[in-house]
Amino acid sequence: MEPILYQRSSNSDHRGTVSFTNELDLNKAVRTYKVTNKQIKTVRAWHGHKLEEKWIIVEEGEFLVCAVEIDNFQNPNKEQKIFEFNMTPNDGVLFIPKNYANGAMNLSENNSIRYLSSLPLEESINDDYRFDSQFWDPWSKFNPNLYE
Repeated sequence: MEPILYQRSSNSDHRGTVSFTNELDLNKAVRTYKVTNKQIKTVRAWHGHKLEEKWIIVEEGEFLVCAVEIDNFQNPNKEQKIFEFNMTPNDGVLFIPKNYANGAMNLSENNSIRYLSSLPLEESINDDYRFDSQFWDPWSKFNPNLYE
């Protein structure tokens, strides 16, 4: 399975606007957390999971959000395809399946990104695989200021 971007839609009338993502199923989501970066072009990557799934929503600003399928968690393939999504609050919800690593870089000063996770924190800690932020590098074309 590959990452899926569920598009946001909206309807407007004289009262205002209703925005929605009706195709999205969040039955597996059990927790959420929000990240904001102090410095523009901060890379936070790569964070992988064998079991956990993620849903990503940009709440403010613009982000480059990327995902890579992990073929071998002990010795991943550097040549894996990188899925890249340039996201703003208007773009909907990005689903990252299990067996993927993900990362994000804010492209705007004012920024926030929300993550929803399919595992409670206690279980996620045991399903946590970190890779160097430049192991796969879709970021360099944006001249990052900080890699984490």
